[in-house]
Amino acid sequence: MAEGLRERKKRQTRQYISDVATGLFVERGFDAVTVAEIADAADVSVNTVYNYFPAKEDLFFDRSGDIGDRLARWVRGRRKGESAADAVLRELREEAEAVSPRLGLMPGIADFMRVVEQAPTLRSRLWAIGQEVQDNLEAALREETGAADDDPLPQLIAGQLGWAHSAVMAVVRREMVKGRDPREVSREVLDLLDDIEELMGGKVLNYAVRGVE
Repeated sequence: MAEGLRERKKRQTRQYISDVATGLFVERGFDAVTVAEIADAADVSVNTVYNYFPAKEDLFFDRSGDIGDRLARWVRGRRKGESAADAVLRELREEAEAVSPRLGLMPGIADFMRVVEQAPTLRSRLWAIGQEVQDNLEAALREETGAADDDPLPQLIAGQLGWAHSAVMAVVRREMVKGRDPREVSREVLDLLDDIEELMGGKVLNYAVRGVE
């Protein structure tokens, strides 16, 4: 369905407020900027800001919606003969090889990541996003395998795969904050993924293999 005029204007307004806020956060730091200042800079009311972004942290992580179910999507879309772990590792490798901005591998992101490093509330939100990723993955694993509610394996496997994802993202944040070339960091991520796969046991690597018809 084509996007209507009203929906397009709302999307554009939301994006504009987010862009203005991000610019202020990068310039002055997250804690030093108030919502009232963001509203003034964007020429909207404070209520308008809160209508689009319930919390100040949402202004910074406004594109985190796609992250929350990323691993769950990868597992649901795994190929025939591929396990849940295989799918997650493959997708991460493909993004690293492509030097994908979705991994944070992009020029100019160092300033953005420094804002996170300097703000405890943003680090807490980042942890919460990681927990959401893991919870959604566990739910997907239970659906895909038909595991009983009291079966601990989906939670344990989700924990292992969530750890792999978090480890990759942590390395990217740490190295990109240093202002390094995204291509160099991507090669290190690929080496890290090889190490992660070696650390995973057979039970993890062979869990939830999609049947071959």
